[in-house]
Amino acid sequence: MPGMVRCRRSSSRPALALALAVGAVVALGPRVAPANVAEQRSRLPPAARCEDPVTGVWKSHLYNDRRGRWTVWLLTVRRTPGTTEGIEGTILNDSWHGEPGASEPGTCAQHPWHFRVAMDAKGTFTGGRVAFSATRFEILPWPCAPIPSFRYNLDNFTGDVDPALQEFQSVNNDGGSAVNEPAVFRRISCSEDPESEPAQKATPYVEPPPFFPPRSAGC
Repeated sequence: MPGMVRCRRSSSRPALALALAVGAVVALGPRVAPANVAEQRSRLPPAARCEDPVTGVWKSHLYNDRRGRWTVWLLTVRRTPGTTEGIEGTILNDSWHGEPGASEPGTCAQHPWHFRVAMDAKGTFTGGRVAFSATRFEILPWPCAPIPSFRYNLDNFTGDVDPALQEFQSVNNDGGSAVNEPAVFRRISCSEDPESEPAQKATPYVEPPPFFPPRSAGC
């Protein structure tokens, strides 16, 4: 009998270890680490400095590891006439499935699942906080295929503007699969048409002349 007890105890240890390991995987599996802010910022163009704290074009360029999907968001924001806190504009979603290194869409053979959705949006800007929600959407022509038919949940972005960085770290909730999904937005244009603004001029590099010692005053 003592030998049987020892046998049972010995055999239960691997099972217990396996159960703990499986439990750890289950517990950790659904959790997705928050987006790396610095990593998202590295893909964005320089910030535009604007008089109005919220109007203009805001861009986010992120990778969703859980979905294996890249997305470039463009929020075009303007003030709602006749209000002090109302804002309105558009949301553009340009997404494609790909590996973490495919930060730009490739050929249709590489990324056949590439879709673009345009949305009208309204919201508020109160005390530095943005709340910008889509009201309707339109599926735009795909680069690689005819316009498909699929369901799309309207996006809702909320976040606080950092005037020093011309950024706001937002979360998106669409009433479906997007639950507090993080996105770092940077303002890239003060107007609704970024192409209409002159590009920032780079400071030219002037190579200093070579050093020559002064000539002697002797004969």
